[in-house]
Amino acid sequence: MEKKVFIKTFGCQMNEYDSNRIYDSIQKIGFKKTDKNDDANCYILNTCHIRDKAKEKVYHEIGRVKKLYSKKNKPIMVIAGCVAQAENQEMLKREPYIDIVIGPQSYHKINQMLEGFVKKQKKEETEFDTLNKFEYFDKIKNKSNKVSSFLTIQEGCDKFCNFCVVPFTRGPEYSRPFKKIIIEAEELIKNGVKEITLLGQNVNAYTHQENSKIYKISHLIRELDKFSELERIRYTTSHPRDMTDDLIECYSESKKLMPLVHLPIQSGSNRILKLMNRKHTVEDYLDVYEKLKKINSKIEFSSDFIISYPGEEEEDFNDTVNLIKKIKFINSYSFIFSPRPGTKAAQLDLIDPEISKHRLMKIQKNLFSYQLEKNRSFNNKSIEVLVENSINGQEKLFGRNIYLNSVIFDGKKENIGKVIKVKIEDFNQNNLFGRVLSNNMKAA
Repeated sequence: MEKKVFIKTFGCQMNEYDSNRIYDSIQKIGFKKTDKNDDANCYILNTCHIRDKAKEKVYHEIGRVKKLYSKKNKPIMVIAGCVAQAENQEMLKREPYIDIVIGPQSYHKINQMLEGFVKKQKKEETEFDTLNKFEYFDKIKNKSNKVSSFLTIQEGCDKFCNFCVVPFTRGPEYSRPFKKIIIEAEELIKNGVKEITLLGQNVNAYTHQENSKIYKISHLIRELDKFSELERIRYTTSHPRDMTDDLIECYSESKKLMPLVHLPIQSGSNRILKLMNRKHTVEDYLDVYEKLKKINSKIEFSSDFIISYPGEEEEDFNDTVNLIKKIKFINSYSFIFSPRPGTKAAQLDLIDPEISKHRLMKIQKNLFSYQLEKNRSFNNKSIEVLVENSINGQEKLFGRNIYLNSVIFDGKKENIGKVIKVKIEDFNQNNLFGRVLSNNMKAA
């Protein structure tokens, strides 16, 4: 009988990358991916633990799977990712439907876990074994052939922000060998990938020593810049403390590094940043901002904001509003603080929910206004778009501009994978709409 796997991915870009690599691995033991969630022998939920109620979402999803397979053979139920790492044995105790729990640093063991699976024998693997994991996956080709693909270069974090669960679910910082990353990048480019986004929980902290040479993310960017078939380079997520001058210089030297800097600040108040244990100040952040704008005026910023962190006073909140007005972030994420079990902030007193909702609405009103303003600036102009795919059920194409704005337009499928000129004729907060210009060369 054919072995089919359905993989559902929650959360961040790294989980998307991990899901692709999990599939690259289990293909070797005969599993083929299915897009039908009711037609699998193995059902994998790759989970995220960064937001509140993430654990309950997993159990809710398992409930849906139970219904889907109530009159069919039960699939092997695998819980992967950060919820698996955080909850491990508790998940097996609470939900008998789960068969395998596997954390992010144990994915190299998934084949043996699936092959050794025997009904009613529950298995859990959540040790931090990052080195062996990457050594295992370095031997398996990354088969991603999307126009835009992710490439993990670093995992884990040593910053220990008081609100963040990453050090407990992904472990300490680990940077992959420089040459192994370039080999994987070469494979992606051979597959037709035109844009690579370098990934890490603290991606700009990437540091790897080979012999006597120390490699940083700036070296990776410069090396990727040499591949003629590659059109664009991005990276995420960064920490302000690790925005070093050599990385900043890349924005003047690299022809392919995109001018959107996603740099989370979390709060515009130094007092709150200290309570968060962020290890940087607003002044540090503004220094990076000014250096980057000076070196390349086209650069725009996006960020993350935690609203109503425990202890946030109205003055602290207003500091955040003022910072947003100063920088005019064009695309950012904002959330009300939600405690993560095991973190220092988990036991702190929460701010009144009504105050928090009001603050979030005010922050988002400002953020969305700058997002809309940026989109309006493209109207009636010709812009460069990397075409990623066609839209199902429509005779339209989807792509992104240099600032990651979504662009929807009429066009031919043979344009997929190319950077083309699109005339923008309409826009809203989230999308640009246009048409392909007859001259299908890059925009000047």
